[in-house]
Amino acid sequence: MTDTAPLPPLGRPDLTIATEGEFAGWRTWTRDTFESNNGPFWHRFEADGKVRCAFRVEQKHLNGLRGVHGGCFMTFADYALFAIAAHELQGPAVTVAFGCEFLDAAYEGELVEATGEVTRAGKSLIFVRGIIRSGERPLFTFSGTIKRVKRKVAPSEVGEGH
Repeated sequence: MTDTAPLPPLGRPDLTIATEGEFAGWRTWTRDTFESNNGPFWHRFEADGKVRCAFRVEQKHLNGLRGVHGGCFMTFADYALFAIAAHELQGPAVTVAFGCEFLDAAYEGELVEATGEVTRAGKSLIFVRGIIRSGERPLFTFSGTIKRVKRKVAPSEVGEGH
């Protein structure tokens, strides 16, 4: 298990950086319990500004044929959408469209990585595409659309005049 410590300020108390192990220095979000339970998935910013996401395949990621479950690839790709779009996001967002192609299997012990690009970022929509690989072997391609959403304000935060 990788020990993690929260990354201070920056307005993201859910952002954590690993301090030990294979993913030392990599980041993850802890707010999404589904991803946290199915990962852990990690991301980092490369020297050229691009984002790399990764996870090490464990037994819990496998299907009945001992390959990574398609739902795991899809969950990881959804995580990667947001990591790849990190420079464009300025608040909460949700996935509104997702497409993918399964190309090959990955197996226990393999390092699985995702890279990609923002193809367009508008006022409310961000379009992303990417690829998941193990080494040089392509496993899965994906594309998705992220919609920026306005933060909902709790009734206790609304003043008398609103």
